[in-house]
Amino acid sequence: MEKMTVAAPAERRRDAARTRAEIIDVATDEFANRGYSGARVDEIAARTRTTKRMIYYYFGGKEQLYRAVLERAYAEIRAAERAVDVEHLDPATAVRRLAEVTFDHHEAHPAFIQLVGVENAQHAQHIAHVARLVDLNSSAVDLLRGVLERGQAEGVFRTDVDALDVHMMISSFCFFRVANRHTFGALFDRDLLDPERRAHYRAMLGDLVTGYLRI
Repeated sequence: MEKMTVAAPAERRRDAARTRAEIIDVATDEFANRGYSGARVDEIAARTRTTKRMIYYYFGGKEQLYRAVLERAYAEIRAAERAVDVEHLDPATAVRRLAEVTFDHHEAHPAFIQLVGVENAQHAQHIAHVARLVDLNSSAVDLLRGVLERGQAEGVFRTDVDALDVHMMISSFCFFRVANRHTFGALFDRDLLDPERRAHYRAMLGDLVTGYLRI
């Protein structure tokens, strides 16, 4: 009986964590496809093993749930960037690898692209209230800045570059490729996500960034 008493709270915590994760999974899809205004908590509850009341219990409301979705979406790409062992790569290879991480992530997570579009349509009124996102995204720029400074110290990178500009360059290429896939394809008859051209675009991104940085 004593073991059951000890194990029960831990199991409840695991169940709560699983439930929260499931809700965020479904909510990510709902917000990405329907936007903030069009998303319905009732629909999210219907697609999960919980109730609308429990969703409000876990998150407090639709707005808080949406912010939790945004936080996890950004946390995932920032975690992927931190997983790159930049300290053991030469600066050019490190920058190229960080660019490739964004390239791979955006392609594999189209819902992230949609969510960013949704939040831009909302003039970032929600993301500005998620304090952790400021730290998360600042850490990404700091990681890149460290690589750039190392490259500058070694004399392989120009000194008049800004880490945030480089971050924007990488994000712009990767975001455009996924977000504008359908319109670009309709206008120019080229699928930006064509598997046969994937390696070409991935290398093109790395060449653009390193070419900009080199002296």
